[in-house]
Amino acid sequence: MSASKLSQKLSTIAASWPADPFRPNLQLKNFLQSLSAHPKLTPEAVQAAQALRDNAIQKKYPLSSKILKPASMPKHYERLVDGYERSAKGVGRPWWKVFFGVWK
Repeated sequence: MSASKLSQKLSTIAASWPADPFRPNLQLKNFLQSLSAHPKLTPEAVQAAQALRDNAIQKKYPLSSKILKPASMPKHYERLVDGYERSAKGVGRPWWKVFFGVWK
């Protein structure tokens, strides 16, 4: 594959990359865009970026429910994702919920 096609493909991947709300000054999208202009861009680098964007590893090796819901804390990862999404929206928990360990 020619260098221009690789560059164009990586630019397309970078354009479709979601923005990180927690690091507005440090975006992977910007890094991939600048990497697409690198003179020694390899097909492996483009393939790795595409695999990251498409969650290829997560699809190839799905996690079992035993890992996602450990017996000691079955709702841990659900709460973690919920907290991340609320944080991205700017919604925080009141101090008393943090102090007493109330989640909902």
